[in-house]
Amino acid sequence: MGIATVAVYSELDRNALHVRLADEAYALGGQTAAESYLNTEAILDAIRQSGADAVHPGYGFFSENADFARAITGMGVTWIGPPPEAIDEMGDKVSSRIAAQRGGAPIVPGTTEFAQGPDEIRAFGNEHGWPVCIKAAFGGGGRGMKVVNSADEVDDAMASAQREAKAFFGRDEVYVERYLTWPRHVEVQLVGDTHGNVVWVSTRDCSAQRRHQKLIEEAPAPGLPDGVEAAMGEAAVKAAKAVGYYNAGTVEFIYQDGDFFFLEMNTRLQVEHPVTEVITGIDLVEWQIRVAAGEALPMTQEEVAARRQGAGIEVRINAEDPAGGKFLPSPGPITTLRTPSGFGVRFDTGYESGDEISQYYDNLVGKLIVWGKDRATAIARTITALEEMEVTGIATTIPADLAILRHSDFAAVEHSTKWVEQTLDLSGVGGVAAAPPADENEPLVQRRTTVEVNGKRFDVKMWVPESAGTAPATAAAKKPRRAAGGGGAAGGGNGTITVPMQGTIVKVLVEVGQHVDAGQSVVVLEAMKMENQINADVSGTVAEVKVAAGDTVGGGDTVVVITPDS
Repeated sequence: MGIATVAVYSELDRNALHVRLADEAYALGGQTAAESYLNTEAILDAIRQSGADAVHPGYGFFSENADFARAITGMGVTWIGPPPEAIDEMGDKVSSRIAAQRGGAPIVPGTTEFAQGPDEIRAFGNEHGWPVCIKAAFGGGGRGMKVVNSADEVDDAMASAQREAKAFFGRDEVYVERYLTWPRHVEVQLVGDTHGNVVWVSTRDCSAQRRHQKLIEEAPAPGLPDGVEAAMGEAAVKAAKAVGYYNAGTVEFIYQDGDFFFLEMNTRLQVEHPVTEVITGIDLVEWQIRVAAGEALPMTQEEVAARRQGAGIEVRINAEDPAGGKFLPSPGPITTLRTPSGFGVRFDTGYESGDEISQYYDNLVGKLIVWGKDRATAIARTITALEEMEVTGIATTIPADLAILRHSDFAAVEHSTKWVEQTLDLSGVGGVAAAPPADENEPLVQRRTTVEVNGKRFDVKMWVPESAGTAPATAAAKKPRRAAGGGGAAGGGNGTITVPMQGTIVKVLVEVGQHVDAGQSVVVLEAMKMENQINADVSGTVAEVKVAAGDTVGGGDTVVVITPDS
């Protein structure tokens, strides 16, 4: 569109791909989300320095924060998103349920106010039955979401959900709703303009998930009875109009046994929007920008429907080791990233070979988006593209993605949001490819690097050893990767409990002298905004606790030492 771009970046993202590609880039400082991408004043200062006249909120961080949107518009800068009032009502999952009811959409039984404490959640579970689901009211993407199977689990689950919500979204309010047993996750992409027009562009099925976070999405949602997709689209449009919504957004539904229920509305462009783009030829980001500029939608509902062709599949490739279905985060340097290409194949990413996946941010490496004339063709082409991908230095979810796409349940659309964790066999997948060794007698080569002058980024050239850009990756690869203490079986370990990835200790669950059982959790480790329970590998007495809450640890570091029972 010929629009110049301005990037902002944290200390860790100083040389990130989005920074390298932008016309200008400004430093925010800090490394955690709170210190950088959730630092309102630092972002506003970058806007003032650059003279930017519009802000696209992206997928996460402040993308559903009404106060940030108001701060932007208060500067006289255009917000490429929905009105703050709609973010307030729909971004809060509690009030969005009320709005959905007002628009005529059916909702899953749950609370319409924030949970005030564990007792309130226990009362809801006792009344409506277990399991129930605690959810971050201002979250999304499975962050701050905990399934609770009994009243005894409520306290820990609520505290964990609030910690994750606070870390990722800056707010820790939660609510509770009934948890369906074998649902599909079907959502509707819509776009509205400031002239009162709203169209739904396509449905997407996002049922292939782990930890309530999506692995594979497809458009349109397959296997729905006649009339259900249209009914979902109409319900989504009504819900959006009920809050005066414009710009891009997604209404999410839970579908089970022919019925669908409003789940939530994401008042932003979602990560999976490209799978809608490939079946329609519509550039949703362009539509966002044009709507923000005051233009009317370029198509009617009928014209949008006529654009849909074939089937699309999007695979989220995350830095996680799926071995045994654990999906453990795998931060670190990417030594090789070679992506597929060809007819019907698209790859969106924020990384290249030599870049590093940080423990402080989401672990999405890239998105593989594939089109086919029908669903079977799209699945086959996606499998071929995944087989062609090469990623080394980190573990990825590609082996799990292939297992999903090759499974007969997926082909028959018999999977659900719980299928990956409860049915899919991932015992034989996983692993990390080693980095290649460094050559110590390398010639000097010209490299590009960056410098900052008063917080503004500039590209410069310099002569360095050929491997200078990948030396950290080589060093990291030499450190042995040890398994986490979490085997669960007595006698399966030696009592030296290590962590499987770098991260931050958020809670220590044991103390010196305490007796623990094999499989019992000893610390809670946060990596890539996900909490991981690190478990004892033997039964015995805690002899040493080497960490405290707030400590940063590396992969393979010892956190607790246990003297095994004799």
